[in-house]
Amino acid sequence: MPVLDREEFIEQAYFFHAFRERLADGVPSQEILARIGEELLSTTRLPMAVGFIATESKLSGLMAPAMRQLSHYFTAFQAHVVAQAEADLSRFPMEQALLILEREVEYKAKGASLPGLFIYQFESLARNRLGYTKGLGAMAEDPMYDEDWRDYILTLLTRLGDVDFADLIFVRSAYFANERRKLNPDFVPKYPPLFGEKEGKIARANRGRDPLYLFSALQRQLGYPEVPRPRRPDGVEDRIALLEQRVAQLESRLKFIESEGNAAAPGLDMKQVMVNPEDTAGIPAGWSARRLGS
Repeated sequence: MPVLDREEFIEQAYFFHAFRERLADGVPSQEILARIGEELLSTTRLPMAVGFIATESKLSGLMAPAMRQLSHYFTAFQAHVVAQAEADLSRFPMEQALLILEREVEYKAKGASLPGLFIYQFESLARNRLGYTKGLGAMAEDPMYDEDWRDYILTLLTRLGDVDFADLIFVRSAYFANERRKLNPDFVPKYPPLFGEKEGKIARANRGRDPLYLFSALQRQLGYPEVPRPRRPDGVEDRIALLEQRVAQLESRLKFIESEGNAAAPGLDMKQVMVNPEDTAGIPAGWSARRLGS
């Protein structure tokens, strides 16, 4: 798969952004796909790709299988992220997946560096628990990576968990090679460095620490987009949902009582015995007179 032109990345960013916003507004995904193709730049290949996804999604209800079939246009990483959002019992929302892809293609359109792109994609997998085995395999298929990067990404499949991620960056950095040459001028690294001096220093400073500190420092220094984080549970929203549920239960019980009363006494009007909210406001009529009389 060849690397796409800049205008393709720009249109993809608009597609993911518009799709995410309309999905949040409650518009069905199939309706979005059917209409959004008309808004895309016709000189790109994205309108045809979106049309194909719209057709396929009508049969399966899913986008990821169609994106995999368009492997010459959408990357395996993009299809993997969407597939994780569409998986059964998934807690990874589609809005989050689209935001990850939107920021990724925006970064590519601005001229992404390979270390920055790698860290962004890897952090997206780690923060959102999208699976390392399939995720790293999908990352390795990105056409922006050369053969050295692909070998490195696939090597991580066997090294993660046994070796600190900071060390995996440090030993493949120019900083590591330069430090070794200070001790041995004839030192030649076994594998070509993929990260620069800056990344190597950051990785060395974060060895043995929480990887989130490493990601935060790399994001600040490399300038790649901030990875969307999963939403923390909001207790206020949960309480509001619980109150709405209880109100709905009370309404259903009142309707049941009203229907039972009408069945027992057809001439009985429940409205005559129900108290209206406006009748309970203020001091009850005649209350002061009764108090004085007593």
